[in-house]
Amino acid sequence: MLRKLSTYLFVPAMALAATATTLVVAAAPADAAVVSVRVNGSLAARNGAANWFTQTRKLKNKQKVTVTCKVSGQYLRGNVRRTAQWDRLALGDFISHAYVSGNPKLPTCKADPPAPAPAPTVVAAPVSTVPMGPTGNMTNEQFLAASIPAAQQSQRDTRVPTSVTLAQAILESGWGRSSLSANDRNFFGMKCFNNAPGSYAAGCRSYSTQECNAAGVCSTTVATFRTYATATASFTDHGMALKNLSRYAAAFNYTNNPNQFVAEVHKGGYATDPLYTTKLVNLMTKYNLYQYDLAV
Repeated sequence: MLRKLSTYLFVPAMALAATATTLVVAAAPADAAVVSVRVNGSLAARNGAANWFTQTRKLKNKQKVTVTCKVSGQYLRGNVRRTAQWDRLALGDFISHAYVSGNPKLPTCKADPPAPAPAPTVVAAPVSTVPMGPTGNMTNEQFLAASIPAAQQSQRDTRVPTSVTLAQAILESGWGRSSLSANDRNFFGMKCFNNAPGSYAAGCRSYSTQECNAAGVCSTTVATFRTYATATASFTDHGMALKNLSRYAAAFNYTNNPNQFVAEVHKGGYATDPLYTTKLVNLMTKYNLYQYDLAV
């Protein structure tokens, strides 16, 4: 088997957690429902409570904006705190509370009133703007954004750091463009053993792959890999394998140290590539994938 990037739609694999900016909250009564804040540095506001939503505008350094209420959205590690709270601005768009200095008391945003009933005509079914996991025809930025929710859910379920899961998915699947990933939604090179797909896969299929021996000499061979009905099933299977297989147990002593977690998984036999740990750490560092790790 083969085996955790930085900001959505902005840098090669993203500036996804806004930019390195901080909001300074102006003085306001503790029970205020409307709070004035100033942007310290440039900051993207979005039309939803996550970095994969469309940017609505770019707030300039020291620009004053009004925050009216809060919602629960994408969990981010910002300059001020780690939080899933997003603050709604007076114009209706959102900024992550992870970049707000202080902790003003905000009410929870009420749901928008329902739209009036449509005329009795044929209406197409709504299409989600956020894919349920990555696909094989995404840009690098889209691949990262679509992978974050599944990787973070895996961390909640298994304690595998989100940064590790993201880096492995990028490396193992070639940003989702390998045949194994694009055709069979296997983003981690998970193999079948004795033609058994396990608890989360839908079947098995043979693919060419590279394997390396103890001396670091690599060659092409054919192996049987798991196929999945959904991308999220691939992420679930990956996390559960690391959690449940005894050879990876040592890694879970380092859930707060993703680099060492990767090294222990490598030692446990996850990949035969002698440079596997180095490649993953390079990805985690280059794209600052650590910012997506949850405090669990």
